[in-house]
Amino acid sequence: MKIKFLLLAMISCLVLQGQNDNDTLPKAEVVTTMQSVNINGRTHYLSAQAGTFEVRDEKNKPLALMGHTFYTKGDKREINTRRRPIVFAYNGGPGSSSYWLHMGILGPKRIVVNDPEYTPAAPYQLVNNNYSILDVADLVMIDPVGTGLSVPLGKAEFKDFWGVDQDIKSLSLFIRQFLIANDRMNSPKYLLGESYGTFRNAGLMNKLLQDGIALNGVIMVSAVFDLRTLLFPPDDDLPYIVHFPTYAATAWYHDMVSDKPEDVYTFLDEVRRFTEEEYTPALFKGDQLTETEKSDIAIKLAAFTGTSADYWLKADLRVTNSEFFAEFLRDKGQIVGRLDSRFTGINQDLLAQEGNHDPQSSAISPAYTAGFLDYFHRELKVDKKLHYATSAYERQGFKWDWKHVGNDRWGAQAAINTGIDMAQAMSRDPNVKVLILNGIYDIATVFYGVEHSINHLGLTPEIKNNIIMKYYEAGHMMYTHPPSMAKFKEDVSEFIRDTSR
Repeated sequence: MKIKFLLLAMISCLVLQGQNDNDTLPKAEVVTTMQSVNINGRTHYLSAQAGTFEVRDEKNKPLALMGHTFYTKGDKREINTRRRPIVFAYNGGPGSSSYWLHMGILGPKRIVVNDPEYTPAAPYQLVNNNYSILDVADLVMIDPVGTGLSVPLGKAEFKDFWGVDQDIKSLSLFIRQFLIANDRMNSPKYLLGESYGTFRNAGLMNKLLQDGIALNGVIMVSAVFDLRTLLFPPDDDLPYIVHFPTYAATAWYHDMVSDKPEDVYTFLDEVRRFTEEEYTPALFKGDQLTETEKSDIAIKLAAFTGTSADYWLKADLRVTNSEFFAEFLRDKGQIVGRLDSRFTGINQDLLAQEGNHDPQSSAISPAYTAGFLDYFHRELKVDKKLHYATSAYERQGFKWDWKHVGNDRWGAQAAINTGIDMAQAMSRDPNVKVLILNGIYDIATVFYGVEHSINHLGLTPEIKNNIIMKYYEAGHMMYTHPPSMAKFKEDVSEFIRDTSR
């Protein structure tokens, strides 16, 4: 009898302890405000919910509070509203919150910047966003754990979310549970990611499909799937090859090409032919390339990029992106932007081999940061005591785990590639469409690298036709460029309309 009593007492203590633990966990909270946006002369009235959403793991245990802003048009109880397209959007990094896309092109308001010049300090202009997609779809701006208001819950730690597969898993749980909570499982569904967000997209679309959620479309803004195209590892010629057309586009923009064609795309077709037919075979020869052949290639590389043949010879015909930033306008005392090579800044070290900062980032970041935080707390009414982390780099110990299941076929992961996941998802769901938006002056995620990745996915012609490529005369954040802003709106809206019918 005494043993039975003790067991019951212990069970009661454990239950009470569990209740106390749950009681001490932070609770999900959202603030709802009414917003509006005028698009092409028509005003759309919106409900905006900003705050956090509790995500639970497969055992139904609290896992994280995910920060988000959810814009809906009309009454969510209406059946037509539940069938309205819904877009889940985020930026990249990894480790960036979603405020760039939020205030740059997707939300009802946008920050005005002096593209491609430096934007002066406050007051900044927060204006109606005529280029928002909110006339064609509802929108969920997501901040991955460690960014925005997103934090772990219970026994979870930040490190449990900081990795390729960990990130994909947490986002898939959020999307699934968010759709259920908001009665949107039968809505046309889309992912929209920028930069690392496209790398995430490729893995996430496959994970969601495995979990029974088929997407109507996936939108890739400034894409990367194969990390080899971004890095410059020893004895790998691929990154040099795929970066070269963007170096040439940069030279065309800055009038550093003699007798340049009037149309940049005509010029890039010529650059592609040279890259495929002459530059790539030359690099493949390695030290078997004769001095005469090497000199001939160096002269052509210089002509396309407004640099010197001697520079290319000293570089053994291989120039990294950071070396290009520093060299290209060295004679003018300037450096060009990594995210957008139309932007230029002061080069403080004219002897430096590599670039030491990104003028594009310096030119627009203060406006985006201050403008968003003002909008987030003043107009969306989020508690001003809550800290919004624009980047996970603010968090102590931030480190990304680059291992990815599916990339270890040979027991090693020399380079991570989620294009493999995208190819699998598209082959197993032949209805899903992918829209890829490329800035031709983007040296962070180069357009020719995307083309190379797509051409090496092993897709059948029918499935490859489901990939749509669009090009912009701007950089990584093409939406800072007013003409590209309008084109972005047109391309994305048309894509959603065509795939949600």
